[in-house]
Amino acid sequence: MTSPATELSRQLSQNAETVCRHYLSNGRKQGHYWLVGDVHNTPGRSMFVRLSGPLSGNRAAGKWTDAATGQHGDLLDVIRESCGLVDFKDVADEARRFLSLPLPDPTRQHSPHSQPPAATGSQEAARRLFAMGVPIRGTPVETYLRRRGIGAFDQMPSLRFHPACFCRPEGSGPIARLPAMLAAITDLEGRHTGTHRTWLRPDGSAKADIDTPRRAMGALLGNGVRFGAPADVLIAGEGIETVLSVRSALPELPAVAALSSGHLAAIRFPAGLRRLYVLRDRDPAGAAARDRLEARAAEAGIEAQTLTPRLGDFNDDLRRYGLAALQARFRLHLHVEDAARSVPV
Repeated sequence: MTSPATELSRQLSQNAETVCRHYLSNGRKQGHYWLVGDVHNTPGRSMFVRLSGPLSGNRAAGKWTDAATGQHGDLLDVIRESCGLVDFKDVADEARRFLSLPLPDPTRQHSPHSQPPAATGSQEAARRLFAMGVPIRGTPVETYLRRRGIGAFDQMPSLRFHPACFCRPEGSGPIARLPAMLAAITDLEGRHTGTHRTWLRPDGSAKADIDTPRRAMGALLGNGVRFGAPADVLIAGEGIETVLSVRSALPELPAVAALSSGHLAAIRFPAGLRRLYVLRDRDPAGAAARDRLEARAAEAGIEAQTLTPRLGDFNDDLRRYGLAALQARFRLHLHVEDAARSVPV
């Protein structure tokens, strides 16, 4: 059985360049190596870390050698020395934080039946990341949603707050720990298949000032972020904020956020669904997704109806015109039965 240290070292080696950019930030990449002064992150070129290679052996990714001192080791040693840690438990905890893995349960840490760390980006890693979050009430997530005109925070168990969620740049650059809104992605059976992250500014005033403030991990296709219990009527849209804007006006109707136009067109229909309201964003991708989804609904015998915002999306409408105006608009466009039971008077 693979030891926890070996598994952590393997996962770090799969992200060797990212590890080096974070813990050995005074170095630089040259070819297939990261060059730095020493394992303590001193500027220089005498220590080199392999950024690619086999999974094991002296030439494996993550293995390093300091030509000046003869020291050598793996990326767990880099974390230990660069952070000034002594106990392996502290080193492993830091590695797990870097990999966005949960810290081990002390009561099960030495159990032979304890679970190994989840692979980065896997469904299990997504579930564990969401489990590390806390309810959004009183957090920057609440501030972020309030500034977008959205309320009813006690009705959002699919959202959580993480105070320091790792954000790995898609290209190069240092890894950051930023506050984030976590959203549980589930299938029709309620199984947690993924987690969506929206990184925020520390005060929750807006999304974080990074190139890609939204990112998902796990299995998305056919699934989504769900609000409300399944019923015979469903609202489906792309973004979380868009869907929550409509839920603010129609709190009795369940809704799902598919997170992108491509995934919106592919959502699975719950059993017994009679009517589907598709939230369209005013862009070409939104129109194409609506057409594909409505065609699939028609083939399944489901009545589909498009709800189109006045502005770019329904969150723009909510912030510009207010909740009462949004509700008045829905009274005119919803099926009379749905308007009677879902639009507050």
